[in-house]
Parts: sequence; C-alpha cells; structure tokens
Amino acid sequence: MVVSTERLSVEQLREKAREIRCDIIRMLAEAGSGHPGGSLSAADFATALYFSELRHDPQNPFWEDRDRVVFSKGHIAPLLYTELAHSGYFPCEELMTLRKLHSRLQGHPHSLKLPGVEVSTGSLGQGLSAAVGMALGLRLDGKSCRVYCIVGDGETQEGSIWEAAMSAGHYKLDNLCGILDYNKLQIDGWVEQVMGIEPVVDKWRAFRWHVIEIDGHDMEAILAAFQEARETKGKPSLILAHTVKGKGVSFMENVAGWHGKAPTREEAVKALEDLGCSEGLK
Repeated sequence: MVVSTERLSVEQLREKAREIRCDIIRMLAEAGSGHPGGSLSAADFATALYFSELRHDPQNPFWEDRDRVVFSKGHIAPLLYTELAHSGYFPCEELMTLRKLHSRLQGHPHSLKLPGVEVSTGSLGQGLSAAVGMALGLRLDGKSCRVYCIVGDGETQEGSIWEAAMSAGHYKLDNLCGILDYNKLQIDGWVEQVMGIEPVVDKWRAFRWHVIEIDGHDMEAILAAFQEARETKGKPSLILAHTVKGKGVSFMENVAGWHGKAPTREEAVKALEDLGCSEGLK
C-alpha cells in the first residue's frame, strides 16, 4: 500500500475538517462566488476519506492501483480542492486562485487540469454512472482498488442516479461505495418540498445496495461506516450521511440561500470566528 498522507487519529481528523472549512470560507470570499453550503456539510466525511480511508499517493496521482474518488455533485469543488491541497497534490497557496482566470481550480472540477480530479463533474446525476464504470472496469482488470462517489440528496432526483444504482446492484460491485450527503436542502429549498426522495433508505436497498445510515458529522461513526462498507461483500454500499448544510457557520446552517453564494469579506470574518480559526482572511 502506498499512502503518502498520514492516517490521522479521530481528534486529528476533527481538527483537519475544521481547517478544511476555514480554507473553504477563505477561498470563496477571495473568489466572490462558489458553493459554501454543500462544501461545509460534506467536509467531515470527505476529510475522513482523504486522511484515513483512501489508498492514494498525492506525489504519484496517476498510480494505477489508487482508490478513485468521484465528486458527483461537482459544485462542491471548493471542498474537493481543499482536500487535495491539504493531502499534498498541490500547494495550499493555490487555493486562493479559485475561479480566477487561467486557474486550475475551475468552478467545477476539471480532470484534465488538476491532478487528483478523477472525473470532470458538474452536470448532476452523471458522477455515479462514471463511478460504476470505474468500479466495473477495475474489477475486470483484477484490481483491488475501491471507488468512492459523493452524491447530493437533491441530485438523487435525477433518473440517471437510479439507472447507475441499478447497474451497480446488478453487477454486485462491492468495490463501490457511495456517500449520500443528506443535508436535506437544495438550491430551491427543502428537498422534500421540491421533490421528495423518501423513503430513501428503502430505495437504495431495493436497488440491492448495503445501506449504512449515520450522523455525517460524527467522525467515529464515519470511520466505522467506511470499515463496514469495505468489509461488505457481494453488493455495493451506500453511506447515508445525515448532515447540516453550511455546517459550522451560524448564519449559513440550514439556509438554502447559501447553496451557491459566497460570503462578503465581513461575513467571511464572522464565519471564520464561528469556526474558531486563528488566522483571518488571506
């Protein structure tokens, strides 16, 4: 196994997730645009993924035996970029170039521009299909690598998600782990009011997935879920992570308006205070 990033303890993972949230706020304030709500809600399990679960080598991003990660909801690119930078794929200073002209950090991830981005995503409902193809291909090649795919709850209103889920169940892709960021808000409001997805656990199970339901901000539960998924054989696993949109920032939590709006510099200062950041804006 090649892993150049250190596997962190539970306490270290909690601190890393806080640092990740701070950098997300700084990036968005500098860019003046971007998506804070979902980036903050998914920060805990994404940090556990990159700093405890993944088999990867940031110094050799195209290592063929690496685990793959697909951010199907590509608009939370600030979270992906921050995880990659903190892991060592590129310097953290580059985070402040988000969405600027000629930057590698586009508004949505671009796999041809930035090492560590497995798939260019942004069109909702497409990432899980790509992840299914990766998992099937890796199995056909006899590889032991795993594929992880982060899916949004509003995104599961797309029919293509369920076609991909059906395929993964049919082919018994136990090297595939989906993570549903169930923060229950989308850009237009509460998911259940826009287009309800309940009973979401029953739906995934009906498509022959092993479902693990957790508090998506409980680091110990997140690590246990990844282990359970890894040990589950004969079917793909879905970690259904109950989360809070805008987690950690008092005025962003559970507010749909923060789906895709950057904080002003004054709001960013308040957000950094909420997160307990010792350093302010860059």
